[in-house]
Parts: sequence; structure tokens; C-alpha cells
Amino acid sequence: MAELPPMIADLALILMVAGVVTLIFKRLKQPLVLGYIVAGFLVSPNMPYTASVVDMTNVHLWADIGVMFLLFSLGLDFSFKKILKMGASPVISAITIIFCMMMLGVMVGHVFGWGKMDCIFLGGMLAMSSTTIIYKAFDDLGLRQQQFAGMVMSVLILEDILAIVMMVMLSALASGSNPDGGQLLESVMRIGFFLILWLVVGIFAIPLFLRHVRSLINSEVLLIVSLGLCCAMAVFSTKVGFSSAFGAFIMGSILAETIEAESIEKLVEPVKNLFGAVFFVSVGMLVDPKILVEYALPILCLVLTILIGQSLFGTISFMLGGQSLKSAIRCGFSMAQIGEFSFIIASLGLSLGVIGKFLYPVVVAVSVITTFLTPYMIRLATPAYSKLEKHLPTKLINSLNQLTIGNTHSQEESKWKRLLTQMSINTIVYSILSSATIALMFTFVLPFTRRLLPGWELHWYANAITGVLTVMLIAPFLRAMVMKKNHSEEWKELWAESNRNRLPLMFTILVRVVIAVSFIFYICNYLSRFTNALMITIGFIVIVLIIFSRWTKHRSITLERLFIQNLRSRDIEAQVHGKKRPLYEGKLLDRDIHIAEFQVPNNSSWMGQTLAQLNLGKKYGVHVSSILRGGRRINIPDGYNILFPGDVLQVIGSDQQFTAFREAIESELIGQDVELEKREMKLRQLIIGSDSPFVGKTLIESRIRDMYSCMVVGLEEGKESLSPYSPNRRFREGDIIWIVGEQESLDALINI
Repeated sequence: MAELPPMIADLALILMVAGVVTLIFKRLKQPLVLGYIVAGFLVSPNMPYTASVVDMTNVHLWADIGVMFLLFSLGLDFSFKKILKMGASPVISAITIIFCMMMLGVMVGHVFGWGKMDCIFLGGMLAMSSTTIIYKAFDDLGLRQQQFAGMVMSVLILEDILAIVMMVMLSALASGSNPDGGQLLESVMRIGFFLILWLVVGIFAIPLFLRHVRSLINSEVLLIVSLGLCCAMAVFSTKVGFSSAFGAFIMGSILAETIEAESIEKLVEPVKNLFGAVFFVSVGMLVDPKILVEYALPILCLVLTILIGQSLFGTISFMLGGQSLKSAIRCGFSMAQIGEFSFIIASLGLSLGVIGKFLYPVVVAVSVITTFLTPYMIRLATPAYSKLEKHLPTKLINSLNQLTIGNTHSQEESKWKRLLTQMSINTIVYSILSSATIALMFTFVLPFTRRLLPGWELHWYANAITGVLTVMLIAPFLRAMVMKKNHSEEWKELWAESNRNRLPLMFTILVRVVIAVSFIFYICNYLSRFTNALMITIGFIVIVLIIFSRWTKHRSITLERLFIQNLRSRDIEAQVHGKKRPLYEGKLLDRDIHIAEFQVPNNSSWMGQTLAQLNLGKKYGVHVSSILRGGRRINIPDGYNILFPGDVLQVIGSDQQFTAFREAIESELIGQDVELEKREMKLRQLIIGSDSPFVGKTLIESRIRDMYSCMVVGLEEGKESLSPYSPNRRFREGDIIWIVGEQESLDALINI
């Protein structure tokens, strides 16, 4: 018999121990992430009293795959459109928190005399609060529907995105022997270039591909296709100098804009859970008890740094983002922990060999302690505000609240600002697309044409053919760069308002023309030996021809419309199926009044009742604005609308009203059947005797269904199959009938 490979034995050990430990943690209502870490500690070589993993190399390989799928799933749950709609408030808060906590982490590392890269990576780890843990804590404490929780989740999403960027920058820093500002700037520019390029090309191409093969795709095919795209982008990302996790996240964020996003997310979740569990188990394997004892003081200091630093800087950051003092304190206290991204950053540092091995178990210990303290920190926020309110002057608190509240209602942007912002974005995007097209043509097509046309005499023909093809490919981009927004409402209003606006407006066209000409100049300069003056002249002539070309105009408009359609496809699907939140959500007058969603549990005692019977407005002060049911939206439901299990209620109210409503919807349930095994339905034979009370009665008169909860399913008359029993037929002595019912009911019926 063949011997079992160590890889299978290790996987069996990991999953069995992880399964048992997570069951215990689930019973204790603790995050499963901590259960995986404990399981990893139990199966690690550092634990001499239990069975240990044999081959750590395979475990780390699975862990790398787990990181990739974790970030792919994060990308699926992320949308750049959501970030743009958030406004400046979450952005200000997230950037401030990350900067302050990074500086604090670097300072603490220097205090303990750790190395430069240890301090930098430590700062990155301390800056990342855990989305998973905070979401779980809000859910357990019943705070998920409250307004401050929504603000915290927005900031956490931004932190996750910035963490991806941070990982790329840390990799760049680690690769340089003496990183400086120039390397940082180069890293940021490379990230921005490839990020925009991949998103634009991906959002254009991938939804188009999925739309054409939609009729051929089922769940199995969709899973394979989506994971294939994820792995392909991960490979491509490593080829251009980024991590596989970065590429997986980008592909997830591209697929997040498709109609299939929700289906992909559900299909990928089991895969993510499996490999994600292996990753967190591998985290626990690196925990060495000796290091924890040796570094007990730094661990305690780091825990205090996170609790105090996040509470203080988090509160200040959320106030800068426009929150009131009370809301800012609740937000800041909620973020006082670190989690999965800290482990990923630590894994990155270890894989690059730039941080000490002691740092990983130290960070894991800090994460475990702060995770356990998270619910207590969230609960502590309100008493902390009450204490602060007593000691601070009332005028100061009112001034802070008025200042922050006022910041949320920014004045309307000027026409110039809107116009220049839109022009700048268009110019950057189309410049990146043009640059990428030129790079691809010169890397692949130019060598191919030179091989087809060998020799010095034909060399110029190969260059000319490549140059013409390149110009034709980038022509729609260059035309859109120069002409787009020249007929917008802002442009027309500024042109009509004053003659002083006309020269600056014409200057914006000239600048974009010069940028477009520079691309033609670069192509000519690379492929020919013309003089500069001639190449500039050729550039201007080509741009003029592109602007007046009907084919180029039509191609440019078609490509842009297709891109916008792909970008809006998920929104269109959401509107069709009634999933999109109402537009008036952000325009409610009272800051404490907002919309939240609650799902009717499958065992709710409310199901089957009308809204009038439930009288939710009078009991809890909330208003049900919509009911989402099976992809259908029922807006402004009246009192006759009946609630069904699984209905999602969109409710308008305040945080206090939502708390009472949530407690009611979660507590008013139909109890579970504790004697489920006794509810089994059985089929029994009953012979009507001479002393039976049913003799001479019809089935209706016997009341077998009403009195005994049993049902007569047939009459045995010696045929191959049972005869149906007519309700009007009277029972006779010697009849053999077959009855279905529960065991107790059947016994009661037979023994009468």
C-alpha cells in the first residue's frame, strides 16, 4: 500500500485541529481568526506536546495562495465608485489614522532599539485595523445599523485599499539598499500607472467577454473562469514587479463592476475560506512561546500603543473628517486593534527577509490581545464621552460639534475646479492608455515586423508599418484627450460668462494638443532619424487629421460609451432587481436619521403578519420605506403588505430606534423544535374492527385529521396499489386503511 504523502497528512492535521478549535471559539462567540491562530500554534513545531506539521514549505505555499484569494475576495467586495461617492470625509480620516499610527509604530520600534526596516514594517502593521473583527464585533453588539458604524466601515475599506498600496511600497523599500524620496515617488507613480491601466482595460474587456459567453456559463464554469482570471492577473502582477496579492485584488475589483460579481463572490467564498484558514493557521505556527516571554514588555507596550493611539488619533481623525465629538469617539475606540492585514504585511517582511523573526509572533500576540479587547473598547466609548463631557466646557464641545458638522456640508465646487479636474483625469487616463499601447507595439509588433522584413533596406518599411499601426491604435485616445470636455456645460458657461475666461479655456486646449503631439513625436523619434522640427510638424499635422477624422471620432465615442456601459452594468442590474438604495438616503435633514436594512429571520414570529398588525411605527418609531423580496422592490408599502421570511426591510429611523427595532426582530422568534426526531412522519396500517368508533362514519365525520393530526392516504382492496379513499365513503368493519402521521398521533389513533 502506498504511503500517504506528507502534504496530505499535514493538511488533514491542520484542518482537523482547526475544525475542533474553531467550533470552541464559535461557541465562545470569539472571532474565528483567533481560532485558526490557536490551531496553528497547537500543530506547530514549537508545541512539543501535540502532533506537528512535517513539511512547512507546503504550508507556506498554501498560505500564499490563501493571501491571494483573501485579497481577491476583498476586491470583489470593493468598488472604486463607492469610494468616489464617499466624498472627502472617510479619505481624510483614513489617511490621518494611517499616518499617525505608522509614525507611532516607528517611534515605538526605535525606543526598543529595533532595526530600521523592523520599525517601518511595524508602523505599517499597527496602522491597519481589522475589517473582519470590527464587523463581527458590531454584529455581535447589535451596532451594525448605527450611523457611526457605517462611517467606520467606510474608513476600513479605504484602509484595506491603502494597505495594498503600502505593501507595494514596502516591497519597493525593502528591495532598495538605501530607499529615499526618489524611490518612493517612483513606486507611487508605478502603482498609479499600472492601477489605472489595469482598471481601465479590465473594466472595458472583462465585462465584454463575460457578456458574450453569459449563455454558456453555469456556476462551475464561472468559478473556474473567475479563479483563472485571478491567478492570471496575479502572475502578470509579479512579472511587472508587484506582488501576486496586488494583482489578485485588482482582478477582484474589476470583477466587482460586473453583473456576475455577487455570484462570483458566493462561489469563491468556500475556496477563500479553505485557503484563508490555512494562512491564519500558518500565522499561528510562527508563534514561539519563548519569544513571547522574552518580548513580553514590547508586547504590552504595543497593545497600549494601539489602544491609546487609535482611540486618540482615531477620534481626532474622524473629527477632521466631519464627525461630531461623540460620534468621533465611538469611531476611534472601535478601531483599536490590528488583524489580518498586519499578518499579511508581516508575512511580506519575512518573505523578503528584511524583518526579524521575532516580529511576527509579537504582532500575532498583540493582535490576539487587542481582538479580545475590541468589544470592551467599543462599549467604553460612550462612558468615555460622558466623562469628557463633564470635564470639558460646554461651549468648547458645542463649538467642536458645529465646526465638524459644518465641514460636512461643503460649498459647491467652482466651475473652473470641476472642469480642470475632469480634464486632468481624462488626460492622465488617455496618456496611460496611449503609453501602454506604444509600449506593447514596440515590444512585440516592431520585432515581429522586422523579422518579416529583414535587411537594412526593408528596416525602414518595418518601422513605418509599426509606426502607422501604433498611431491608428492610439488615435481615439489622443482625440478624446484633446476634444473631450470642450463642449461640456461648464465650458459653455465659462465661455459665455466673461471674455476673460476665453483665453485660459483656449490655453487648456493648447496644453492637451502639446501632450498629444508629444506622443507622435516620441513614436517618430523612436522609429526614424528625422529632425526635431520635422517631427514636431508631423505631430501637429497628425493631431489635426485625428481631430477632424470622422472614423476616429466615431471610434472614440464608441469605445467610451462601451466603457461607461460596462462600468454601470452592476448598477443597472441593481436597479432592475430593486437592490439599489434610494437617492434620498443622503439628503435626510436630521443627522441622526438615516436608512438601515434588516432581514426578517426565517423563524420570525412576524412572518405572515401585515405591517398594520405589527404597528412598527408606534412601537419603535421607525418607518418601513421599502421591502426587498426576491429581487423585487416594494416601495412605500401600506399596512396590508404581509412580511415573509427573508424579506429585507429598508427602515428610516435614528440609532436609538434601530437598536430597539433590531432587538425586537432578533428576539421575537418561533422557538426551535427540541424534539425534532419525534416529528418524523410514518405510514401505518389500520384495520377497522367491529368496535371501532369510525364504523358507519364518513372520513369527514370521523375527524381523524382534526382530532388526531393524521391523514388517510388510501384503502387496501387487494389490488396492486392502494385505492384513493373518498371523503363521502363510510367506514365498514374489516376495512384496511393506511394512515400517515407522527408516531404519537398514530399510537393515539390506533389505541382508541
